[in-house]
Amino acid sequence: MGWLAAILLIFIFQAATILMLEHRRPAHAVAWLFILFLVPVVGFALYYFLAHEYRRRRSARRRGADERMRAELLARSRTIEGPDDMANAAFPGEERLFRLLRKSGAAPITGCNRSRVLTNAAEAYEAMLEAIRGAARHIHFASYIIRDDETGRAFREELIAKARQGVRIRLLYDGVGSYKLGSTYLRPLREAGVSCACFFPLRPSFMGRRFNYRNHRKILVVDGTKGFVGGINVGDEYLGKHPKLGFWRDTHLLVEGDAVYGLQEVFLKDWELATGGDRPDEPGLLPAHECAGEERIQIVAGGPDRKADAIHETLFAAFSAAKERIWLATPYFIPSPALAMALKTAALGGLDVRLIIPLVPDTRVVLAATLSYIEEMMEAGVRVWRYERGFIHAKVAIVDRMLASVGTANLDLRSFFSNFETNAYLFHPSAIDRLERDFLQDLADSRELNPTSFRARGRASRFQEALARMLAPLL
Repeated sequence: MGWLAAILLIFIFQAATILMLEHRRPAHAVAWLFILFLVPVVGFALYYFLAHEYRRRRSARRRGADERMRAELLARSRTIEGPDDMANAAFPGEERLFRLLRKSGAAPITGCNRSRVLTNAAEAYEAMLEAIRGAARHIHFASYIIRDDETGRAFREELIAKARQGVRIRLLYDGVGSYKLGSTYLRPLREAGVSCACFFPLRPSFMGRRFNYRNHRKILVVDGTKGFVGGINVGDEYLGKHPKLGFWRDTHLLVEGDAVYGLQEVFLKDWELATGGDRPDEPGLLPAHECAGEERIQIVAGGPDRKADAIHETLFAAFSAAKERIWLATPYFIPSPALAMALKTAALGGLDVRLIIPLVPDTRVVLAATLSYIEEMMEAGVRVWRYERGFIHAKVAIVDRMLASVGTANLDLRSFFSNFETNAYLFHPSAIDRLERDFLQDLADSRELNPTSFRARGRASRFQEALARMLAPLL
């Protein structure tokens, strides 16, 4: 019996270690304890490598570089100092929300901007390739997924052409999202002079306990004057060529003006982290420009290299401040307890809370986890639609007529607390109206769930959802 006691002691030690290290994230603790129960030794090994809380300690020199770049960004930007200057009739008087966005977002709200909502990949790729062709000084391109397919090769050829013209190009891709990207694709780029970097490569990252932290951002900055951000990666499937998912519904954003400085700052920090070298500091990274427009935009970056969970906190602030409506579209809905409570409270209070999720999933276990939250949402009064035209991958939030969010972050725990993400918050009525029109079209392409019918789903479905929800913090 001695060996049984030893095994029990080892199990207790492993469980106690998880509880101690995850005391601030109880949902993560439950998920890892569940895995530990299923596979005791293997589960703890997975926890050691995958659940290590990565918080980057920056040297004094690099903190100084951060401060200098932020100071230059603020000096060149026309920052907004109060809610009455938001150029939006719905915002005056929202002093508390304004302060929360400024403080939680850890980024300025800038004033001289122009934006263009890019609906689906065909429109986004056309605008991105046009910007690349017009580049004169530099191109900074980061994408979670880059495929070596027709679309990926089209982007590669344009980058090679610009590199041969003397444009400085940096290409950043994620080690997991782009794990299939090999030398066949990258060699011609490097031979043309394009600098390529992999963010937390798969094998070294695993050994370095950074495997779980992925760069999910999709950012393109051209000459420091045009910037793109949103949900669209680089690949044929985003053009509707996926044999299973078919039509791919997504949203991207083109910005010009002061907000581009924020995207540039995010990219340069990521490049420094991926390469381990010094941050690029050549002239022209934050160029002076004429006022591009009157739109107010805030670029909010979240990730484990930052002290606060900025995207989560700013969305919570926005949902809590809503007075009329909260409209959401997301491929994955695994909210934190705080966001779930904010949405349910809003619906119970009579607000128009709508949620669009996929009908056809790209990942079955994540869809099961998503569906595990739907019944409680509908019981509170949240109306839920499932997108039927194809696969919806857009990450959009519209709150009243005050603000809208477009970006890379899903409404799930991974995006909020593990991934490197970037969202753009839009405050101008014209941008909000465009996103509203797209959202209404998405509703027309969706089917609303009936609460009574949904509650009648079978035990097998409920069991799958319960199991997936246990693992939700890790998905």
